[in-house]
Amino acid sequence: MNIQEAYVVTPTIPAEEIARVKALGCLWDKNTPDCFNVRVLTRNGKITAEESQAIAEGAKKFGNGQITMTTRLTMEIQRVPFDNIEPLRVFLAGYGLETGGTGAKVRPVVCCKGTTCQYGLIDTYGLSEKIHERFFKGYQHVKLPHKFKIAVGGCPNNCVKPDLNDLGIVGQRVIKRDYDACKGCKKCKIEAMCPIKVAKVTEGKLAVDGCNNCGRCIGKCPFHVTDEFETGYKVYIGGRWGKRIAQGRPMDTILTSEDEVMDLVEKCILLFKREGKPGERFADTATRLGFDEVQKLLLSDELLNRKEEILK
Repeated sequence: MNIQEAYVVTPTIPAEEIARVKALGCLWDKNTPDCFNVRVLTRNGKITAEESQAIAEGAKKFGNGQITMTTRLTMEIQRVPFDNIEPLRVFLAGYGLETGGTGAKVRPVVCCKGTTCQYGLIDTYGLSEKIHERFFKGYQHVKLPHKFKIAVGGCPNNCVKPDLNDLGIVGQRVIKRDYDACKGCKKCKIEAMCPIKVAKVTEGKLAVDGCNNCGRCIGKCPFHVTDEFETGYKVYIGGRWGKRIAQGRPMDTILTSEDEVMDLVEKCILLFKREGKPGERFADTATRLGFDEVQKLLLSDELLNRKEEILK
């Protein structure tokens, strides 16, 4: 590599214009003097065939014909000349598509395909779309101390790494085991199929220590020990990837309804808005305040009761 190759090309677009279009989801391509990569929002990774065709046509007409996907499941049209940005946005709007996904605010929500996956325990598409509408779109003009990322996972396989997001939600099946019905089978079907090997027959009775609520054992016992369950949502707070990685910590309480989840998401955003310092990620805010204090606030209604005051 020579000296010239080691440096980024100097942009010919004024800095204030680069900042303005970045807020619209158009990021300067450092390998060019005047081209931008334009992020097209999806419904947490889902688009229709018609929308896909529109994005492809937009890439051909206004960019260099190439498209990439971001880690937040947006579609990024590559190398759009500055003068083509607004025509491209108008073209996409004709198909109900928007650009965006940058800035110190709620970022595009991501989710796994738990709705259709054989291991999915919750409707990840439905829940993430509700979060998208209420918080990504509804809080679009709320400036936060830093970006705020949300991920919805359908099961403890954690394919979209919910615990590495500012707020992560993981589907659960909380089993109400009838230990009295256990016959202490020498070849216990629950013990044999437990994927994390925490189910054991000890002294003639099933014992489970450290269950991750994956639900794989539901209905597998011929004596109905694991027939009854409740669908739930484990919530992780304070995760982050990047230069400094932080693994989110699960709340002690497993939520049992979507309404509880939606309220908790809002409380987290309000807490970050009120308590976060400029440039500070939610992980740092939670660490500074202390997990117990954060959890106490999130399990109360104080933040919702002061919503108008916080958002002023």
